[in-house]
Amino acid sequence: MTTPLTFYTHPMSRGRVARWMLEETGLPYDTVLLEYGTTMKAPDYRAINPMGKVPAIQHGDTVVTENAAILLYLADLVPEKKLAPPVGTPARGPYYRWIAFMAPLEAMLTAKSAGALAKPEQAGYGSEADVLATLEGALKGRDHLAGDHFTAADLFVAASIGFYLQFKMLEPRPEFVRFAELHARRPAAQRANAIDDEAAAKLQPAG
Repeated sequence: MTTPLTFYTHPMSRGRVARWMLEETGLPYDTVLLEYGTTMKAPDYRAINPMGKVPAIQHGDTVVTENAAILLYLADLVPEKKLAPPVGTPARGPYYRWIAFMAPLEAMLTAKSAGALAKPEQAGYGSEADVLATLEGALKGRDHLAGDHFTAADLFVAASIGFYLQFKMLEPRPEFVRFAELHARRPAAQRANAIDDEAAAKLQPAG
């Protein structure tokens, strides 16, 4: 790939998910580290992402924001890596499904942490019990959500679960812990974490 790929992030953000995906692709990329409240909200970056948040990637003239979209986009750049099931195969359905499922999961957990859970009949995520039971059922006895090998769906679900477990927003059901820990052991995940951990350490004020 000759088109330049630039990754905009902060090491203590959900940009860690996109970083993991970038490492899985093996594609060369440049990283631009942004600071909350300053460079992340500056006009130069808002020209790329008007939301003033990370992550974002720029691939030539194409800008992609939101982790789900970034993962889908990157997976299609490297079909040889098999990070997405081939179009038209049965595994493509659950691949889309479980990547998209992280949106209602996040909405429910965010509402709960803010003490603002809506009534099930009024919320797009339905009930907390249904959301968690659905996710748990999808993971039970399975290492992969879309086909028989690792895809971006496994990455996104494992990374999201790991994030919510870390911040105690998600109850540590055995299947949640198992799935997150299984995929966190992948070499690309460990490389990505090491890169972001090093960057985060450099951002810490002296002393």
